[in-house]
Amino acid sequence: MPELRRAWALAAGELQDQLASGPDGLTDAEAAARLARLGPNLLPAARRRRLLLRLLDQVSHFLAVLLWIAGALAFASGTPQLGWAIWTVVVVNGVFSFWQEEKAEQALAALQRTLPHDARAWRGGRLELVPARDLVPGDVVELAHGDRVPADARILSAEGLRLDLSLLTGESEPVDRAPAPAEPLCRLATEAGSLALAGAGVVAGRARALVYATGPDTALGQVADLTATVEREPGTLAVQVGRLVRFIAFLSTAIGSAVFGLGWLVGVGFWEGLLFGIGMIVANVPEGLLPTVTLALARSAQRMAGRKVLVRRMEAVETLSAVTVICADKTGTLTENRMAVRRAWIPGGTVALDDPSARQPLRPLLAASALCTEAGAVVGPGAEQAVARDPLDAAVLSAARAGGLDPLDLFRAAPRLREVPFDPARRRMTVVTRGGLPGFDAGAGPLLSFTKGAPPEVLARCARIRDGERARPLGDEERLAIAAEADRLASAGHRVVAVAFRALDDGGASAIEVERDLVLLGLLAVFDPPRAGVSAALRRCREAGIRVVMVTGDHGATASAVAREVGLVSGEPEVTTGTDLDRLGDEALRELLRGSREVVFARVLPEQKLRLVKALQGLGEVVAVTGDGVNDAPALRAAHVGIAMGASGTDVARAAADVVLLDDDFASLVAAVEEGRAIFRNIRKFLAYILTSNVPELAPFLAMVVLRIPPALNILQILAVDLGTDMLPALALGAEPPEPGLMRRPPRPRDAPLLDRSLLLRAYLRLGLVEAVVAMAAFGAVWAGQGVGLEELRRLAPALLARTAGPAALEVQRLATTAALAAIVLCQMANLFACRSERMSAFRLPLGGNALLWAGLAVEAALLAAVVYLPPLQRVFSTGPLPALAWPLLLGGPFLLLAVDEAAKWRRRRAGTGAG
Repeated sequence: MPELRRAWALAAGELQDQLASGPDGLTDAEAAARLARLGPNLLPAARRRRLLLRLLDQVSHFLAVLLWIAGALAFASGTPQLGWAIWTVVVVNGVFSFWQEEKAEQALAALQRTLPHDARAWRGGRLELVPARDLVPGDVVELAHGDRVPADARILSAEGLRLDLSLLTGESEPVDRAPAPAEPLCRLATEAGSLALAGAGVVAGRARALVYATGPDTALGQVADLTATVEREPGTLAVQVGRLVRFIAFLSTAIGSAVFGLGWLVGVGFWEGLLFGIGMIVANVPEGLLPTVTLALARSAQRMAGRKVLVRRMEAVETLSAVTVICADKTGTLTENRMAVRRAWIPGGTVALDDPSARQPLRPLLAASALCTEAGAVVGPGAEQAVARDPLDAAVLSAARAGGLDPLDLFRAAPRLREVPFDPARRRMTVVTRGGLPGFDAGAGPLLSFTKGAPPEVLARCARIRDGERARPLGDEERLAIAAEADRLASAGHRVVAVAFRALDDGGASAIEVERDLVLLGLLAVFDPPRAGVSAALRRCREAGIRVVMVTGDHGATASAVAREVGLVSGEPEVTTGTDLDRLGDEALRELLRGSREVVFARVLPEQKLRLVKALQGLGEVVAVTGDGVNDAPALRAAHVGIAMGASGTDVARAAADVVLLDDDFASLVAAVEEGRAIFRNIRKFLAYILTSNVPELAPFLAMVVLRIPPALNILQILAVDLGTDMLPALALGAEPPEPGLMRRPPRPRDAPLLDRSLLLRAYLRLGLVEAVVAMAAFGAVWAGQGVGLEELRRLAPALLARTAGPAALEVQRLATTAALAAIVLCQMANLFACRSERMSAFRLPLGGNALLWAGLAVEAALLAAVVYLPPLQRVFSTGPLPALAWPLLLGGPFLLLAVDEAAKWRRRRAGTGAG
């Protein structure tokens, strides 16, 4: 392709010649040849740090550095086997974290590719829906309200085209675009008024444009290349995990230093004291924290994808757990967005569309409404593809066919000359056509205009009404009666559309001129049934303490009827329109939102929806917003979580959102909130589990300092617990499915910490203390079984520490530490079930749904048996084979832990406190 740096300055015909294209685009063969030569229309992949550097990141974070230092100190103290063990742990853990993070990124990228992104391009004289990645220079594309421009293109023709270039320029104000060549000296493509650039959103109007650059050659491609290495601000979860890592690192270092100091005070040698200090650091560092967080996010995103929810920004998953208010659109979210014309009003009364006697009287109304659709913008075989984008237009065309009319015949008989596109602020659309149509009087001019839109907007511009074969003046009383009929139909849950026409002399007149002195043809009552599961989903939101507020552009009566039908409100809601919002001051609006009244917001404009979101945020609410249209994009961006419709939503809405509902179902949104809540709680479960074992690992060294007895564990045995037996079960807790009853609790405060007072008390003073008592009891019981009491054990301690004691004493010490180790691991196996919920009984939780849980339990048991009975591991960990009689006694520890935890949970449930 030729170099087209100044495409904006060329005349459209000159550019078409340079690109060897024509008004009807390229042939399929030529498009395929160019695609093979130039490559797909894809942005350059984000530049990532080299693989080796990403792997180094996993072994150089704060906790890893702490363990590197601990390993170095172990070498310095003359215990190289311990140093190698600690360093091996860092490397193995880093490799696992790297592998898990790579898997998570690949899974997320695969999910992102499931988003539909097609373009409408002319190929061989036909308008076809083609994947945007297959576009090539020379393609002619159609752009309309709600599209995202798929490639850099020169505008050939346009009507009311306005683009949102914020992705490229940062400016949120939409800009007008037109076919006229731009100034040749224009510095930037973004300033050229004749271009539609890739990534821009079509805010209003429509256009036909000639693609001249794709993929990395587009302005967006160049920006993407520049910004590929820019790091995003960390999300709230990343910030909390970072704080947690620093806290635990500080705590570990402080405890290790304290133990070293205390040991020196009671006469423990320098190097022995250093080893004990290292042991404390290793015991308190949660080596699996970072991979568990990564796994929890990845598993949650995959589960959400299985429930038709696509996460575009991973941090949004955690934010969903704190959502307190959902501003829900009506169409497509609470309803199916599967519209059908059921009834129509014409002078003489309201009739059912399937009434055979009404077919002939309805023909002018149905013909006019069919012509005033997006399909009419494309004459010929591409019409059906064009209309499929808009459910309302699809319903209107279907009604015309049911009335015996062929839309394509109508388009040929009255070819479109001009369109005044639909705009949310105007709430109407007008087309101007040439040619006569049977039943329409064109005597006043050679052209016809057709207008359809909201009844108040259309009625206000009508001077006459068609009654039978003639038009007569529309009086004020009749106008009020028609408005009342529109309200009645809306109150029954219909979306009501008014249709009018006018004969014209000049099709190029202003929109105000074209849309005045209209002749009213009638009203169409379009029904959009509520989604089947939306009532149950709304009930779950109420149980979860989440308030759902309907914010729609539809008529207040329609919104009210749908709100009642789906159970959003219990009685007659207070309907607040966009006009009412304009009259409310900021304090009055906050008072309205703060109150307990059931409110539905209707006829709301984009800037008013944005104001509602900001007002709710000002009240301290965590706000999620659903939407599907261009007019929803500002609110989607401003919300804490923006949620777009994947099936019926516009490209602009999806690009602005954090989460996409692939099936447009509100019930899927509720499932996403549940998954978000599960993420936060799963990380807390993991923390409770790993912090619990820190206490029995710490207790032997404190007992050694205070009681002057030999330690009940050695440092390698601590590593065996932390990285051998505990790692997989802890990961299993991070991958737990949402627990029952999660959506019957209020949202967590957004600033609630992961590690709070209740979790610390539970892990350290309840579960950890039980494990410490059981482990020390097991250690003491072995010595007592050999007739050695506390005083005798104190006397033996120096020799045991120096490993100069007799073989019999050393063997008893090995068995005693083995018993303590086994007691901790068995208690941790019970703790795995206890930590599955902070308040729900372990015996009431379902046992299925998490295969990793059972795998973790099996690995934990197998590793314990191997450490106790396999001679090579006995030599490494200084363990000995326990007699069979010891195991039934050791099993008392897990039952004691569960009993203590169940009693505490029972008290908590009874008191009704806690966030668990």
